[in-house]
Amino acid sequence: MAPNAPIRVGIGGWTFPPWRETFYPPKLPHAQELAYAARHLTAIEVNGTFYRTQSPDSFARWHDETPDGFVFALKAPRYAVNRRVLAEAGPSIERFVASGLLRLGDKLGPINWQLAPTKRYEPEDFAAFLDLLPPSHEGVRLRHVVELRHESFLCAEVVAALRARNIAAVLADSDTHPLLADPTADFVYCRLQRSREGEPTGYPAAELDLWAQRLRAFAAGKGAAGKGTGGKGTASGTLPDLPLLAGPDPKPAPREVFAFFINGHKPKAPAAAMALIERLR
Repeated sequence: MAPNAPIRVGIGGWTFPPWRETFYPPKLPHAQELAYAARHLTAIEVNGTFYRTQSPDSFARWHDETPDGFVFALKAPRYAVNRRVLAEAGPSIERFVASGLLRLGDKLGPINWQLAPTKRYEPEDFAAFLDLLPPSHEGVRLRHVVELRHESFLCAEVVAALRARNIAAVLADSDTHPLLADPTADFVYCRLQRSREGEPTGYPAAELDLWAQRLRAFAAGKGAAGKGTGGKGTASGTLPDLPLLAGPDPKPAPREVFAFFINGHKPKAPAAAMALIERLR
């Protein structure tokens, strides 16, 4: 890993009609929207993989339509995560991993396994689910991140389970979902969900400045070293400012960072992402 690991910033998907008024040039053919977005952003989280199986040709096309260095994160399919017993997801996980996503080549980023907000932490079931996530497929490393949206996951035991398997937890900037900021893998995955309609860049300038600080700290191996018990929303103050469940990072090291502007006032997501990219240059 380089002294400062890469930081990639993007949005969720690229097909959203309001962006044709606020982001894409007038009369841009819809077929060229991905290529345009990839020239202005450095990553995209694909939501379509959550709802339906994609073809290998689709993954190959996305690879070919985007520049070198661009990365796709993939939302894992709902049939694998929306279930009462996560430990029974094995066949669904295997089917998704074998669906052709390796056609993305070096543009394959982390896979986000988003649990339902109602899914509570059950230690044995959660550990069994984590053990189903394959570290590689056909010799290619796979990176996994879990999005834990119930407060019962806010405990040091969860952090330890994730660290033991080098699996990340989504760091959510959200009004509704809990904040788990402890680094648990060799990359960090943020979903920023507070874009406002009244802000030209979605997030106020001061908040974008703070997120740029945070992302740089993770990429430089500093991370968050705050103390606390976790909770909803983003802690105030300057770095180190994020509350941690398990204390300071036991293995501080540069980490590749992904940050996606998701939800909130979605029409402003591209503007927020580009404003953050500009701050990180």
